[in-house]
Amino acid sequence: MVKETAYYDILGVKPNATPDELKKAYRKLALKYHPDKNPNEGEKFKAISQAYEVLADPDKRSIYDEGGEAAIKKGGGDGGDFRNPMDFFERFFGGGFTTNRRRERRGKDVVHQLSVQLEELYNGATRKLALQKNVICDKCEGRGGKKGAIEKCMQCRGAGLETRIQQIGTGLIQHVEQVCRKCAGTGEMISEKDRCKQCVGRKTVRERKVLEVHIDKGMRDGQKIVFSGEGDHEPDSQPGDIIILLDEKEHHTFVHAGTDLMMKMPVQLVEALCGFQRVIKTLDDRDIVITSAPGEVIKHEMTKCIMDEGMPLYKNPLEKGRLIIQFEVIFPDTIPVSVIPQLEQCLPPRPEVTIPIDAEQVNLVEFDPKQRRDQQHHRMAYDEDDRYDEGPRVQQCTTN
Repeated sequence: MVKETAYYDILGVKPNATPDELKKAYRKLALKYHPDKNPNEGEKFKAISQAYEVLADPDKRSIYDEGGEAAIKKGGGDGGDFRNPMDFFERFFGGGFTTNRRRERRGKDVVHQLSVQLEELYNGATRKLALQKNVICDKCEGRGGKKGAIEKCMQCRGAGLETRIQQIGTGLIQHVEQVCRKCAGTGEMISEKDRCKQCVGRKTVRERKVLEVHIDKGMRDGQKIVFSGEGDHEPDSQPGDIIILLDEKEHHTFVHAGTDLMMKMPVQLVEALCGFQRVIKTLDDRDIVITSAPGEVIKHEMTKCIMDEGMPLYKNPLEKGRLIIQFEVIFPDTIPVSVIPQLEQCLPPRPEVTIPIDAEQVNLVEFDPKQRRDQQHHRMAYDEDDRYDEGPRVQQCTTN
């Protein structure tokens, strides 16, 4: 037997209600009597949260069923120290329910994309960025009008939200919460004659702001630079942040790959076989010289690297990654026939090939990817012509 049913009555359920029934009842009532929606029902909202907190806990519910609210307050459970109903509400909804009160605590962040060159990420740079943002109107001090001229919006009762009933099927309706159309979600109304002439009742004005953006060595594409509190200002709230998003532009020589730099280097066949020297202009305008090892053959698409000539490490610019070089060997189209014997003496010998007596001699020609498609098309057209040339066939009948 249950000693008292006050908590069950608050939630509108029976004493034998299941946990799912309790949860459903609390969800419905908490949304209905939330202070942002019903500012005058704070006590009702607190009682709903307290009742569900006790009944949702099996141990507390057992104590309540045996001794009522007095047993809970005596020390059964948490000694009667209930959670803040707003914190309990947020915990129940998993932080997914954003209230009007919470939206007013902090202004929106503003995101700007800043195009940067690879040289700026390598050497570091300072860029100036001019932008427009909202600031509190200094003439009305963010009130939007004369003192005492602000009235609560009667349509949403100051909540900034209104509920619209929408039919979704036969006998089925749903409650849709939306920003109040009359006050645009502010919960307040100011008559036109009492509005501030500078901000026209909006409480904020636009202001030009110039920011110095410091790009540190080793930063990367997509990295964020945050200016805390430099975002749009809103009344009764903390300003948001300005977030600068770095957008790295393509470089004509180097590719940025983490802490490494990559590049392709074309070399002539004579350089690949006989050695070479090349000068590379670095991103900090230095000249470095690379030399192939004597007798080393550079193969096509071979990759080598130079240590400590890559990108500086972010927050540790004295350390650098690698400069990775991929070689592209350029072969000549032809060579004089007269020099072939001398080349054969310098190069490894040809492999011996045994040619069968009945082998056929064929010729090598330039490869054309379109050639096969053209032949197939020509063959199909030829086959169609053959079918049309056949003409009608006449069957002869023999009469005996």
